[in-house]
Amino acid sequence: MVTTPHRLASEAGSRVLARGGNAVEAAVAASAALAVTYPHFCGLGGDGVWMLADRTGYSVCLLGIGQSAELLPDANPIPTRGPLSTLTSAGLVDSWGAALDWSRRTWDGSEGLDMLLADAIELADGGFPMSDSQRFWLDFRAAERSGWPRFEALFAVGKEARPFCQPGVAASLRAVALGGAREFYEGELATRIARGLENAGSPLRAADLAATRTREAPPLRMKYRGLELLAPPPPTQGATTLAIMGILDRLPSLAGVDDRSADFLHVVVEAVKQAFLDRGAIADPDFTDVPLGRMLNPERLGAKAAAVDADRALPWPHVVRTGDTAFIGVVDGKGRSVALLQSLYYDWGSGVVAGDTGILWQNRGAAFDRSATGPNRLQPGKRPFYTLNPGIALRAGAPALVYGTQGADGQPQTLALLLARLIDRGLDPQAALAAPRFLLGRTFSDARDALKLEASAGETTFADLALRGHEVSALVDLSPLAGQAGVIAVDDAGDVTGAHDPRSDGCALGLSMET
Repeated sequence: MVTTPHRLASEAGSRVLARGGNAVEAAVAASAALAVTYPHFCGLGGDGVWMLADRTGYSVCLLGIGQSAELLPDANPIPTRGPLSTLTSAGLVDSWGAALDWSRRTWDGSEGLDMLLADAIELADGGFPMSDSQRFWLDFRAAERSGWPRFEALFAVGKEARPFCQPGVAASLRAVALGGAREFYEGELATRIARGLENAGSPLRAADLAATRTREAPPLRMKYRGLELLAPPPPTQGATTLAIMGILDRLPSLAGVDDRSADFLHVVVEAVKQAFLDRGAIADPDFTDVPLGRMLNPERLGAKAAAVDADRALPWPHVVRTGDTAFIGVVDGKGRSVALLQSLYYDWGSGVVAGDTGILWQNRGAAFDRSATGPNRLQPGKRPFYTLNPGIALRAGAPALVYGTQGADGQPQTLALLLARLIDRGLDPQAALAAPRFLLGRTFSDARDALKLEASAGETTFADLALRGHEVSALVDLSPLAGQAGVIAVDDAGDVTGAHDPRSDGCALGLSMET
């Protein structure tokens, strides 16, 4: 099964599985197709974080995260758009190469980028109907995007019935297909990317691209209701997701609680708040000592669980981070599983296109802060605090759930809600994804640090949450602001069920295969 937020990307991954490719190979094909079909959330100018696991108990995380430029501008505050927000290189393409190398070593992979990028190249060349999500975010940024050089000519077209084409991206993908992933960082394409970024005013140079490398790391782990949850290590916020689940695991099970009720939602919200109190310590471990032992310490999680008041809301203690992401999940016929998130950070990233390559660059540098002493302060060659945290849950050492979501600050919140519904309540993926969702903090349309909740939770739930001290505001049902998540569930027999978010343009596609 393959699940992505765009049907064409799911189809690209499914074709690889149908011809005998493994989960990594299918994920690369889907990732490339999604970089074309979801240009507002992800692309070649962004990053990718991978989680991989199989039935033997083997698991690994691949961190395709770009580092900051060696020569940094004197910009305070760091802009959220424009050339001075393009402070970090892009790791997605290198992560394709790293994942395929790992696949050949571990899962008998044999396919190369020349085959796996074919669907993405065809989509970029021939075009496709613009998705509802792309139209939404194009319209949402109508007042801003006129100031983004080259953007209008490349992306603000195709809203009619005619296909949306990206010839520059097609040419860049061909270069990678022919020259390999490092063509993006050290080849002729890299030269053109670096020149285009420099001409636009970015501090990134060819040496910064050449220094970009995917890191291989062991995942973080947390027990929850008999399963073992895997999450990526710092600089991602994977520890925050695990801390939320560790707090919930020390509270009474939600198995018999209506998941649309205030009783259910309040407990998850309060566990989120307790975990977020520690999140500010997460940063690049190459530059700072991240206190993971303290954050995930059982006694500390127990104390946080004890601090959850069933009748009273804790004030939301966090400064908001926005961001958008796209999730890809794959399980192949041998149970080998991939959870992948890729992103440009904000919708449309920096708004800066790298010369004539068609590549829209991320603004992940805006995730740094400008404090002189903070763990996430901007420094040359450093990776920023990272919101992407795809996950896999193991049952008796084998993948049981593959999951991830769009949404920056909303990612741990949505994942906690999904996991409680999937594991405690026993909902199937489609039901868990369609159920009403909350989001703590600010959104583009509501600057209050309120508890945003989709209206389908019902008036009684809204009133009950307000009585407990929550400042609640309503989101429309299936709101684009509530994130786009995907889930694949694997039962004890190895059969899979899955779905992608009804808030997205995607789907899960399953194949009948021999194991």
